[in-house]
Amino acid sequence: MAKASIKFVCQSCGYESVKWHGRCPGCAAWNTMEETLVEAPVPAGRRHALGGGGVEAKVQRMDQIPPASEQRFHTGLQECDRVLGGGVVAGSLVLIGGDPGIGKSTLLLQVAHHLAVSGRRVLYVSGEESAGQLRLRAERLGTMHEQVFVLAETDLDAALRAADEVRPDLLIIDSIQTVYRPGMTSAPGSVSQVKECTGLLLRTAKALGLATFIVGHVTKEGNLAGPRMLEHMVDAVLYFEGERHHAYRVLRAVKNRFGSTNELAIFEMKQEGLREVTNPSEMFLSERSERTPGSAVVAALEGSRPLLLEVQALVTPTSFAAPRRMATGADPNRVHLIIAVLEKRIGLRLQTSDAYVNLAGGVRVDEPAIDLGVAMALASSSRDQPLPPGDVFVGEVGLTGEVRSVTRLEQRVREADKLGFTRCVVPAHSLRGWRRQGNIEVVGVHTLWDAMHLALQG
Repeated sequence: MAKASIKFVCQSCGYESVKWHGRCPGCAAWNTMEETLVEAPVPAGRRHALGGGGVEAKVQRMDQIPPASEQRFHTGLQECDRVLGGGVVAGSLVLIGGDPGIGKSTLLLQVAHHLAVSGRRVLYVSGEESAGQLRLRAERLGTMHEQVFVLAETDLDAALRAADEVRPDLLIIDSIQTVYRPGMTSAPGSVSQVKECTGLLLRTAKALGLATFIVGHVTKEGNLAGPRMLEHMVDAVLYFEGERHHAYRVLRAVKNRFGSTNELAIFEMKQEGLREVTNPSEMFLSERSERTPGSAVVAALEGSRPLLLEVQALVTPTSFAAPRRMATGADPNRVHLIIAVLEKRIGLRLQTSDAYVNLAGGVRVDEPAIDLGVAMALASSSRDQPLPPGDVFVGEVGLTGEVRSVTRLEQRVREADKLGFTRCVVPAHSLRGWRRQGNIEVVGVHTLWDAMHLALQG
């Protein structure tokens, strides 16, 4: 029988080597190579799939594969179901990441309570909090239920034995960086432990049809801690975003094998837990100041949901040799591009001014359809002239100053009409075959100059 061997694994990128390096050859990080014991390989005659009986897979024609029925069950939170693609799929492995204290455990406790109320069993394995602490949190949130089972354990093998006894419909591991496998010599949270524990959870979820949620820590850069392979192994990766000192949280899917990755869910953090925000557009515009220079409303699209957001811009004379350019919530590179277009094509003198752009509410949008709104907010602040309070702007701005068409314009206009806006400025090319919707006036523009002449009177 082959004996176990030693290798060195980088804790930042997962690079493996037979000898120690002071600087990792893979990611150039210093002092990240740690010694790891490699288990002896299992002989071919002893290998078996978990729950599979060792049956060897066979090649099949695509049209001969029997269709698989996708079993889903709802979490009780419509916003969470939207991000997951319609609900939790049996046998799926979902990774939820986010900053410390953002509300990951709170969200999972609420999901566990809703599932328990609907008659399903949930096993919550906590490696960070004791059973008593979880009970106190559940009492505060009002999520106490007899069908929610709690295990304060960091030994993953013991947790899976408990799952075999309880037979839950949902298994929650909080968090993947705190659990470990006793047969490995590396410390919990190391690259090898995270990879091995996630692999075991994946095999268990697929073999038993057990839906599993795992919580992941994030680094100071905002990325999930551990090897990049972790995101490739799971079925879905959800990020819980937002400022700890603000009430609103955004749950966003960056990977989903069972649904769209463009969906997002918005929650409001309250004393009794997370509350779903069913009309985010109205929430984001609730504190908007009308008749104020530098404020414009844009119609963005996140997945299947249109969002009306307020773009705030501030243009002020600079006191530095090089003017400052800052953007919060929008892509900084696109903001720099729009400023250059305003200087070159419109003639605004922004090279001697600082420019700040912010999407109110803490939301982050990357799509180019907000370009026109950002440009109008900057022009409004530069000229110290407010935009009409009933206007909504939609369109992508090109380098020559043209306003380019966007997708799914009807949904954006319908959302603006529902919230009482009177005019929507859109790309003229998007109005081919357009039919009037509601009471809102839709005006098409070809260039950024046309939009400024329309909204700023010349």
